[in-house]
Order: sequence, then structure tokens, then C-alpha cells
Amino acid sequence: MLEKALPAAGMAGWLDSMEPVLRHSSGISLHVLRAHEAGTLFTLINRNRQHLREWLPWVDASRDVWDTRRFLERSYGSYLRGGGFSFGIQRNRELVGVIGFHGFDTVNRVTSLGYWLAEEACGQGLMRAGVDACVSYAFGERGMNRLYVRCATGNLRSRKVAEALGFVHEGTQREAEWLYDHFADLEVYSVLAREWRERSSGDSL
Repeated sequence: MLEKALPAAGMAGWLDSMEPVLRHSSGISLHVLRAHEAGTLFTLINRNRQHLREWLPWVDASRDVWDTRRFLERSYGSYLRGGGFSFGIQRNRELVGVIGFHGFDTVNRVTSLGYWLAEEACGQGLMRAGVDACVSYAFGERGMNRLYVRCATGNLRSRKVAEALGFVHEGTQREAEWLYDHFADLEVYSVLAREWRERSSGDSL
């Protein structure tokens, strides 16, 4: 369960206060990644390159710390403009992964997430907690109505995160992503704000 989210603002005033720090009851925290963290993030990517490359198509493009810094500059700039951005996942003050919003469609009130963890942090419920916090943030602070994720069919860990949180499996996008040397099918999962509220109410009973 999400314990705390800052700022506690509506969709119109989401940037009027401090950058959001999401704290989950699992012990992890999420913060908006900044360019000065490029070295830390690149080290994490580089240490997990083989692990991440199995399912993520951007890994080979992250060749050095300057690639990572440019990514973080774009991410934070987009955050300031109200667009998509990346949260760093911390456990015991150590960066262990990333969750990113791809954008916020304020007309249709739709957003989507992508996420990854360092190999040593997998299998401990950390990503489930992180996605839980991000969904609550998207619906509660950013006014979204629908949130979806897309996972490669064979990426069972990512799929289980969505399934464990009650996302609905909408279907398969055939050969929807080029993964280095082959096309991968993507599974689409979504959750609606009203479904999330009903789930949260049920958890609190």
C-alpha cells in the first residue's frame, strides 16, 4: 500500500510543490531521477546489461554515462513540462531499478508504464510495490483514468507484476517490438481508476 505521496495536489497543480517522493509500505521509495544521477544509473545498467537485454530494446543504445545523462535530462525536462518521466526505485537508499511513465494523455486521461529491476533485486516483490505506488500516483495525483503496460510474451516476471496487481489482460500485439534480431509479441494489461479504487477499498476492509 502507498503510504505517502508528495505533493498532494490535483492534476492542475501537480508541480506547484516539491517533486513527488512516493514511499511504499514495503520499504522502497521512488523519486524523480535527475541528470546528476547518471553515473549511478549507468553503473547499474552496465552491471545488469545481459539481464536487461533479454527483454529491453534500448540497452545497446546506452553505451556510456553520457547516453544515460542525456536520457535523464530529457526525462526531467519532460517532467517539468507535465510529460512522461522516470522514477528511480530505491531500497535502503540504493538505486535498484527504474519505473517510467511514457506520457500523460490529459484529454483521454491515459498513461502507460515501463519498468525494470537489477537482477539481484528481482523476486522480492519490489517491482510490484513500485508499480502499486505509481498507479496510485497516476490516478490520485495526475488525474488519469486508464493505465496500461505492455510486456513481451515471454517476460513472465513483468507480466506477473501486472497480474498480481489485478490488471486486466486485454490481448496480444503480434510482433509489436523489434528486439535486436527478432520481433517480439507484446501482452497488454490495463487497469482503470474505478477498478483501482474498488481494489484499494477492498484491501482496507
